Amino acid sequence: MQEAAIAEPKEQILKFEAEWCNPCKMLSKVMQEVDLGVPVQKVDIDADASLAIKYSIRSVPTLVYLKDQVEVSRVSGAMQLKDLQTWIRLAKQT
Repeated sequence: MQEAAIAEPKEQILKFEAEWCNPCKMLSKVMQEVDLGVPVQKVDIDADASLAIKYSIRSVPTLVYLKDQVEVSRVSGAMQLKDLQTWIRLAKQT
């Protein structure tokens, strides 16, 4: 019997954050205000340091936009809603 492959989303955002990070909490609130149109995978840098190292995360929060598992855009720091929407729109066009 052959195992079914788990399909990764074609596009997704990795949100690198930490429980102790206040800007991360502010960004989370902003991200809840809008339908991003892309799945978001939260990555706690303390719990999953290997993934943070793989993506060379130097500060939190950091958003990494992936297309077909390839990074096409990233942004660090807390953002206003309009800035988040602009970043996503530009990342989708990449």
